[in-house]
Amino acid sequence: MSVYFAELLGTAILVLFGGGVVANVNLKRSNGNGADWIVIATGWGLAVTMGVYATGEISGAHLNPAVTLAFAMDGALSWGMVPGYIICQILGGIIGGILVWLMYLAQWKATEDKDTKLAVFSTAPAIKNYFANFLSEIIGTAALTMGLLFIGMNKIADGLNPLIVGSLIVAIGLSLGGPTGYAINPARDLGPRIAHAILPIAGKGKSNWSYAIVPVLGPITGGMMGAVIYRLFYKGAFDMMSVVSIVLLIVTIALGIALNKAKSAKGIETIY
Repeated sequence: MSVYFAELLGTAILVLFGGGVVANVNLKRSNGNGADWIVIATGWGLAVTMGVYATGEISGAHLNPAVTLAFAMDGALSWGMVPGYIICQILGGIIGGILVWLMYLAQWKATEDKDTKLAVFSTAPAIKNYFANFLSEIIGTAALTMGLLFIGMNKIADGLNPLIVGSLIVAIGLSLGGPTGYAINPARDLGPRIAHAILPIAGKGKSNWSYAIVPVLGPITGGMMGAVIYRLFYKGAFDMMSVVSIVLLIVTIALGIALNKAKSAKGIETIY
C-alpha cells in the first residue's frame, strides 16, 4: 500500500467513526440519541486510534494536514510529499463523510434540524466570533501537534502508540473542544463538509461555507505554531519556516478581526 493511499484510508476511517459518533448522539431515532459530550469526545479519540492502527506503519498516520505540516517542519517528512498527503487526507475525509451518510441513511429524514445534520459532518462555534474561534482552533491544534511531538520523544511499547494518541484527542475534546467543536484538522472538517454539500441528504440546509475558513486556517496555523514552539524549546531550532509560521499566525488573527467587522458578517457576538 502506498503512503498516499494509507493517508486516504486512515482519514476515511477517522471520519467514519468520528462523524459516526456525532450522528449516533445527535440524529433523531438513533439508539444513541441524547448521549453527552463525553461520548462524542471518546468516540473521536477511538476514531483516531483506529485510523493510526490501520496506517501508522505505512505512512505515519498523519490523517491531518496540520500534523503533516508540523512533521515536515520537524524534518520527519519530505516537503515534496506534503501536497500528496494533504490531498489524500481531504479525499479520505470526503469518503468518510459519505460512509457516515450511508450508515445513518434512515435517520436524516427523521431529524428536522438542519444544523444538527451539518454538525455530523463539520464543526460550528458555540459562540460565533471569528477572532475567538480562530484562537480556539490555533490553541487546540498547537496542543495536538506539540502533544504528538512529545509522544514521539518517548519509547513506547509496540502497539500502544495509537492508544496514547487517541487519549490525547480525548483530552483535547474534553478540555478544549467546547468553543468550536475542536476541528483541529482541516481534512476532518473540509472533507466531510464537501460531502455534505454534494450528497442528497434528506432535509439538509446550507453547508455554512462562511465559517469554513476557521477549521481550515486555524488548525494549519496552530499546527505549525506547535512545531515552532517544540523545535525552539526542545531543539533550539528557529528557521525560515518558523518565521513563516509566526507571520501566518499574525495574518490569521488579523483576518479574524477583519471578518468580525465585515458588513456581510452575520450572527457575530462580541466578547466584551
